[in-house]
Amino acid sequence: MTHAHDRLLIIDFGSQVTQLIARRLRELRVYCEIHPYNRVDEAFLRAFAPRAVILSGGPASVNAPGAPMPPAGVFDLGVPILGICYGQQVMMHVLGGRVEGGHGTAEFGRALVTPTGETLPLLEGWFQSGPEQVWMSHGDHVSRLAPGFRVYGTSPNAPYAITADPDRRFYAVQFHPEVHHTPRGARLYENFVRLAGFTGDWTMAGYREDAIAKIRAQVGDRRVICGLSGGVDSSVAAVLIHQAIGDQLTCVFVDNGLLRLNEAEQVVTMFRDAYNIPLIHADESALFLGALEGVSDPEVKRKTIGRLFIDVFQKYASQIEGAEFLAQGTLYPDVIESVSFAGGPSVTIKSHHNVGGLPEKMGLKLVEPLRELFKDEVRELGRELGLPESFIGRHPFPGPGLAIRCPGEVTAERLDILRRADAVYIDQIRRHGLYDDIWQAFAAILPMRTVGVMGDGRTYDYAVALRAVTSVDGMTADYYPFTHDFLGETATRIINEVRGVNRVFYDCTSKPPGTIEME
Repeated sequence: MTHAHDRLLIIDFGSQVTQLIARRLRELRVYCEIHPYNRVDEAFLRAFAPRAVILSGGPASVNAPGAPMPPAGVFDLGVPILGICYGQQVMMHVLGGRVEGGHGTAEFGRALVTPTGETLPLLEGWFQSGPEQVWMSHGDHVSRLAPGFRVYGTSPNAPYAITADPDRRFYAVQFHPEVHHTPRGARLYENFVRLAGFTGDWTMAGYREDAIAKIRAQVGDRRVICGLSGGVDSSVAAVLIHQAIGDQLTCVFVDNGLLRLNEAEQVVTMFRDAYNIPLIHADESALFLGALEGVSDPEVKRKTIGRLFIDVFQKYASQIEGAEFLAQGTLYPDVIESVSFAGGPSVTIKSHHNVGGLPEKMGLKLVEPLRELFKDEVRELGRELGLPESFIGRHPFPGPGLAIRCPGEVTAERLDILRRADAVYIDQIRRHGLYDDIWQAFAAILPMRTVGVMGDGRTYDYAVALRAVTSVDGMTADYYPFTHDFLGETATRIINEVRGVNRVFYDCTSKPPGTIEME
């Protein structure tokens, strides 16, 4: 836990969008943590000392046997509390109201909330031009308010859509203000943290200073190994740790031969030359490609790459004398997901470039300087550390690399074609000023050849599929609506500039039903 900042506690009852609550608060420069309801007791509350509490949504019914309940004493803290969906229902249930289910109580999707006319500071900026659109997702509803509460907004199936006891600073809403389907939801959170007295002191400049001090205190004069993938997370972690302890850090960059065009050279140049960070460039591309020969099943590909990565990393790391720590680019979502909501801790197996079970194998202690941050905060920290914007703003790249953009067998020939086609495609997107509008874009080489005509000759070459999606968090995605002119121009460039391609497709599948990557 970080003690230097005012903190907000989010008690999680199992909603699929609880992380979005935390992201909205972090955007307001409020430090918050998510903890499952069954991990929060009175001792925890005293130690955490929150300035405010949010009770999340969840799939349960408060009337069901063994329903999740907030910890005893949370309503006696004397701090503002906001209940959301199930959080509202459990607040009413515990404080003396009533929650009912049954026919006609459910409400899913967009709904309009109408004000009752009473003013409430939580709703400042709301209802200025009539009812507000919100996102509902509930089976039960509050049928009687707890003593001290009044109603401030209603919807067709939620007579108490917005309720509050202003004297105790308890607020509750039946809808989800954290999702983008509640357009003015961010304003509600902004009002809540202002009422709680937060000053917006959570900044990446402050985090950088705190993290450097923590790293120095943890590591002392000992050595650290960092598994560098070339991605944003491990790169920001490496630069941050290097600023803290200098040459006590050595990075191991495993080059698996599955990177994009010139990517290995760019990583080596940036870290070894621009940042002067000690770096071992482990070029084991022949080993990886040899192991993938004849393999076409995507899960076997992933497992093969992950196993080899650990072997290679261990081989090179063992050459670094006196190393006692292993640095990882673990982020806060990884930390949240590693704790099971229903019971004890569950094991989260991270993608192979975040070095999986290596700390135990090698007897190393972990340094995880990004474990309190979301991805957008990591990018902001990267800017604070001086990493170039062209690198910080790069689209996500999968751990198994181009292997999963190469359906079927992975060969050196197909990888070479894929790298060059992808480079032309990304160059086109940048030339047209579209790169920052897109969450992720890439080319994939299909396991098929097609007949074509070039000049007076017949060709029998590979087909390439182009993919580009927009997304907020990668959980769902829509294909990017390129113009036909752009697609035609891009296909022409790829076919003219990349030998071995004679046909180009554009993938216009959303997620779901598709995934973002091909495999």
